[in-house]
Amino acid sequence: MNALLLSEYKHLAVTTLPVPVPAPTDILVQVAACGICGSDVHGFDGTSGRRIPPLVMGHEAAGVVAAVGSEVSKFVVGDRVTFDSTVYCGVCAFCRKGEINLCDDRQVVGVSCGDYSRAGAFAEYVAVPERIVYKLPDTLGFAEAAMLEAVSVALHAVAVSKLEGGETALVIGAGMIGLLTLQAARAVGCSRVFVADIDATRLKSAAELGADKTLLLSGAELTKEILNLTGGRGVDVVLEAVGRNETIATAIDSVRKGGTVTLIGNITPQVNLPLQKVVSRQIRLQGSCASCGEYPEAMKLMTSGEIRVDKLITAVAPLSDGPSWFDRLHSGEPNLMKIVLDPRIGA
Repeated sequence: MNALLLSEYKHLAVTTLPVPVPAPTDILVQVAACGICGSDVHGFDGTSGRRIPPLVMGHEAAGVVAAVGSEVSKFVVGDRVTFDSTVYCGVCAFCRKGEINLCDDRQVVGVSCGDYSRAGAFAEYVAVPERIVYKLPDTLGFAEAAMLEAVSVALHAVAVSKLEGGETALVIGAGMIGLLTLQAARAVGCSRVFVADIDATRLKSAAELGADKTLLLSGAELTKEILNLTGGRGVDVVLEAVGRNETIATAIDSVRKGGTVTLIGNITPQVNLPLQKVVSRQIRLQGSCASCGEYPEAMKLMTSGEIRVDKLITAVAPLSDGPSWFDRLHSGEPNLMKIVLDPRIGA
């Protein structure tokens, strides 16, 4: 099969590799769409430390069942499917509680971090365990379905924030996850959702997707405007989708006393914490890791139109164009959102 192989950092090329042989509990998926995630771009240059070459990356995917293992019972050849990016064991204490994203033996499709290496979906075929696979509704196209992983991440961030409806929320960062988190917050009933970024083009997308107000501000200026918009109180929840010192500090300054700051972004591995502000204002800092079974909800919200992804897909391209798209994304070319690779094009 053709696969996009990261043979060394900053070097991707379409290579011929063996078609995976599914284990008894595996499903072999013929890939019809696989999105390039920001984490893949960080893996491309080695900054994440979680994409050690040689590796086929890619975890935001959908396709058609091409073969099933001998013990597979819920899927047949020809089914349209997607799959979770998290491969969980199903037997540890966290899995038994339903906290599959915290699995003690957690692996991620398309990731090689030293502890394990699991091939991903920038290829014509990928094998994944049956337990992480979901059937797709007929109304959901493959390119849109490749967005389900990101939508599930946004829904999980909102779920762990424990919103009850009626809250005022601030989303910091209008990248892919931020724009989906905006829509997820809307879907659970937030009364007002503000979105802040330093990129005017991204804020235009936020406005089109339902933000009550977009803010081309950062730092102290952003906090000042948030306090102005909330009568000096601060927002009930900040959904932080960047993960830098300055954005997390602003999130803490912009939330009300007793409010929640949910940390989704993790660009930097370590940040400074304004401890006294957090303690004296009784702010809850909530981490959000991947998703935890939100795929069915994501499909429902996408098919109903409550969460829209069409405007976030910049291009659908053949696998052979993958190296050039990675170069463009890595260089920070403006106005690029989600690039979806389809290995069937030109095959």
